[in-house]
Amino acid sequence: MHRVAVIAVPPATTFDLSIPELVLGETSVDGHPGYEVRICTAQPGPVATNGSLEITISSGLEAVADTVIVTGTGAREDIDPRVLEVLRRASAAGKRLASICTGAFVLARAGLLDGRRATTYWARSDEFRGRFPDVDLRPDALYIEDGNVLTSAGLSAGIDLCLHLVRADYGAAAANAVARLVVAAPVRPGGQAQFIETPLPPENGTSLADTRSWALERLHEPLTRAALAAHARTSVRTLTRKFHAETGLSPLQWLLHQRVGRAQELLETTDLPMDQVARFSGLATTDSLRRHLSGRAGLTPSAYRIAFTRRASLGVGERSSADAQGRDHEPAEEHGR
Repeated sequence: MHRVAVIAVPPATTFDLSIPELVLGETSVDGHPGYEVRICTAQPGPVATNGSLEITISSGLEAVADTVIVTGTGAREDIDPRVLEVLRRASAAGKRLASICTGAFVLARAGLLDGRRATTYWARSDEFRGRFPDVDLRPDALYIEDGNVLTSAGLSAGIDLCLHLVRADYGAAAANAVARLVVAAPVRPGGQAQFIETPLPPENGTSLADTRSWALERLHEPLTRAALAAHARTSVRTLTRKFHAETGLSPLQWLLHQRVGRAQELLETTDLPMDQVARFSGLATTDSLRRHLSGRAGLTPSAYRIAFTRRASLGVGERSSADAQGRDHEPAEEHGR
């Protein structure tokens, strides 16, 4: 199993602290748990929180891990030196590091975000930028991966980050299965805006949710903004504005993300030839499939299929040389194919 240590830094945010175990703990690979998650802290015992809940953590920082996650905290200046030292040692050993919400302040205090792209809870972005000017802060992103370090925005964005970790470790099919189990949206692109103008459908029924569901059933078709607008019974201009308000993405960016995700699932779960994977996912051609999958996962379609076939049979710890190079970078261009 992939070992994960979740570090609670008091006063801990209890919601953030619960996310890794709840999401990663639901991951199953061939009927076996995909992760062993251990919550730890510098001083085992009662741990202060920034709410009314009282928690007790029995594990110290000696937990061995492949991934170390720091969750949200109210601490800014007085970070326990033992936590900072553990994080620096983990980084030096090449471990994967991640933070949820204001856990980014802890990674930055350890000097692990200098010169890197990172994000944190949007309401704390000005404070973060003032404290850590050497960090390339992207305050609008849900989560960001820069090398072996990942950071996410606040609260529910931690779910997106953990689903992204599952996808990176075990593939899109596994990540979507976990999303269904925890009743969360499928893996969202990290570049999606944190603050969505209208995240919930309005009561008057004018949400584009029905149009998005309609499009998901027709990803293999040459969908255009005009087709989406026709289904939504609105203009292309209004469609684009409302789409961004509800998802943080343009219609074509959203379509591209869904299509690449569908292609990943087909590569993992079927033996379809590459031209059929491209056609059934709506990417049209093998060249388009190769370009967009390489942009997201850093792997060609063939290498991606081999990598995740091996992971399913051998486990995440035994990666192919091609797979070891994979990093998820969301494409910034706006096109449907």
